Amino acid sequence: MPHTGPGYGAGDRAERECSPLPHPAREPDMNVQRIAAFSDGPSGGNPAGVVLCDDALPTPAEMQRVAAEVGFSETAFAAPAGDGGWHVRYFSPAAEVPFCGHATIALGAVLALARGDGRFTLHLAQADITVEGHRDGTLVGAALQSPPTRPARPVAPAVLAEALALFGLSAGDLDPRIPPAGIHAGSDHLVLALRSRATLAAMRYDFEAGRALMTREGWVTILLAFAETPRRWHTRNPFAFGGVVEDAATGAATAALGGYLRELGWPHGGRIDVVQGEDMGARSLLQADIGPEPEGAIRVSGTARHMA
Repeated sequence: MPHTGPGYGAGDRAERECSPLPHPAREPDMNVQRIAAFSDGPSGGNPAGVVLCDDALPTPAEMQRVAAEVGFSETAFAAPAGDGGWHVRYFSPAAEVPFCGHATIALGAVLALARGDGRFTLHLAQADITVEGHRDGTLVGAALQSPPTRPARPVAPAVLAEALALFGLSAGDLDPRIPPAGIHAGSDHLVLALRSRATLAAMRYDFEAGRALMTREGWVTILLAFAETPRRWHTRNPFAFGGVVEDAATGAATAALGGYLRELGWPHGGRIDVVQGEDMGARSLLQADIGPEPEGAIRVSGTARHMA
């Protein structure tokens, strides 16, 4: 069963889990828009900061400083590119990350509000992707095309044992239909599929031990998942790598999961619906459309809302 000693778990408030520790002491001096991505209508979702630059991106040190002061799990910085697209970089409070799904959805919402509904090309460090934004009353519907997925990588037995111990899990807690693996769609994640929704709800772990493990293995998050049905999933995403206990919605990991299910031949029917953040008080809804092309991009969509 999940670890019940010191750590962070289902009883912690969403604000605590979505923010780095300690909370930021002051506001940044850039114009940061605050968007909850993958919201459940007018509530829930994962907060992200978005900075639209008039010219070039700030220096990495400046973007890192602002992301730490904003205090959300990621802040996206976007600057106009000469081809009509946008140069984009993502920073968590502790480090730059190569790709962030919920911050991309937030960026799509901000671009739709600023430039009108449409599809926008985003130039990341390692890939070009797109995000769509469409206004719908007080909400914005948004969808991203992820970077290409990659074949899943097996996890060394000793590393898997360490990951299971981090959460107080045993091999018997795992769903045998979905082997643990390293999965990728723009960034690397470990997936641990669980047999029981209750085990997922009780998730807790030691933050510093988790950060050390994720940093060493290069995992941006660890994705714990439960399949209620083949097409309806519940997930949680510890994000100690980025200085945050847990993400309320993780588009990058959802895309990577979609790619892995395609590789496994899972009966996804071309789409999965994901409920995340429910156990931390920030219910979030994500949809992943899974095409047939091996290692192809995954389309992840949801709604976004401005935060008060």
